[in-house]
Amino acid sequence: MQDKFRKLDGTTLEYPLFFPDATRGEVRQLSFDDVKKVGLPGILVNTFHLLRLVGTEKTVEADGIREYLGWDQAMISDSGGFQVMSIAKKSFDYAQNLRGDGINPVTDEGVTFTIDGVAHHFSPEDSIEYQMAMRTDLMVVLDDFTPPDATYKEAEDSVRRTTLWAKRCREEFDRIWATRADTEVRPYLIGVVQGAYFDDLRMRSIKELTEIGFDGYGYGGWPMKDGKFDIVTAELIAREVNGRTRGSAPTLLYGLGIGKPDDIVKCTKLGYQIFDCVLPTRDARHGRLYIYSDLSIDRIDVQKENFYTYYNPRQAKHLEEKIPVSSACDCELCTTITRAEFAMMWRAHDSRVLRLATIHNLRFYAILMEKLKQ
Repeated sequence: MQDKFRKLDGTTLEYPLFFPDATRGEVRQLSFDDVKKVGLPGILVNTFHLLRLVGTEKTVEADGIREYLGWDQAMISDSGGFQVMSIAKKSFDYAQNLRGDGINPVTDEGVTFTIDGVAHHFSPEDSIEYQMAMRTDLMVVLDDFTPPDATYKEAEDSVRRTTLWAKRCREEFDRIWATRADTEVRPYLIGVVQGAYFDDLRMRSIKELTEIGFDGYGYGGWPMKDGKFDIVTAELIAREVNGRTRGSAPTLLYGLGIGKPDDIVKCTKLGYQIFDCVLPTRDARHGRLYIYSDLSIDRIDVQKENFYTYYNPRQAKHLEEKIPVSSACDCELCTTITRAEFAMMWRAHDSRVLRLATIHNLRFYAILMEKLKQ
């Protein structure tokens, strides 16, 4: 397990780390200054969407996506693997796509996304080529994301294709890296473990990926089972990865898409070091704000049960509460506006509420990371 996260500029960050979702190069509702102020060290961007929206030429001209966007902190890039599931494996044409004759065919060569009538072919090499052009600190190989209702045969085919794509990603990464200056810091490359809810397929995926060799390994696929976090699979991945990489270079464990606060706490105990999720920003937009159960930041204990609860400004009871949204938070919302005031603002559709709610939830996650480092 690695002690610190190394950025391309040579500086380091202490684990654990949470990266908020900035799929298209921005955290919804927030400026980059807002993101910095909450105390999170970086953002997660999506390779497929930025390749489509910005393109390689503009990214290379800017010497990386950070320069293009105006972001100067840590940045990691997802591969576009989730879009294989969310776009190409939509239920209405799933079977046709997997046969290769749908509008979004998934084949061993890659995947074709049809968006607004325009077809975009996306291969493992395309994913790595653009991630290297973006110059992110950590890159993820293109994987064949398994839907939660996948059959054994579908999950098995996903593992096979994920391994095939991972090998091609590794080869493309090594080819491009060989052309870079010796003085540059090499970015991390992460393999993604697939296999759905089938332990033997998860173990096969880990075996094949560790034989290729990556800087770290991610919990791929759907992390929920029967409405709850699939801790059994998280444990299996951590145990098998550590067992197969023991004695080699330190290995990262990445909880892809794992974002519920108590699930993050559980995963850090298993050795997971990096997390990303849309949960805090999406929940903020729907009026679901995270609140620590303790009364001040210095008294927060994230290891106890029920260490947090929720505040919903839609609930009428809050209209009478002239107290901070959370006394264990120092964000802009909690230091300037009461629960009653925010509840009234929400009901009035005040233009400020989504920004303030998003700032609050991300500050909650920043404090969570600070407590887990202690």
